[in-house]
Amino acid sequence: MFSNSFIHLFTGSSIDVILIVASLEEININPLVKDDGESARLAGFAIPAPPVQRVFVHTDEYKKAVSIIETLF
Repeated sequence: MFSNSFIHLFTGSSIDVILIVASLEEININPLVKDDGESARLAGFAIPAPPVQRVFVHTDEYKKAVSIIETLF
């Protein structure tokens, strides 16, 4: 199940998320990105403000991902 396998790593703007995802993929971590604004737009609903994205990583990769985040910010 999603809630047991993945941990929330970061919430922020799409620009920050692009940087984080690229950095994680360089070390073979494949994060999941949830974008409620895009989901709402595709479903025909109003886009929530402010538009933010959330990044999740697998529980086994969390510590490694946090160390990457700390070097970026």
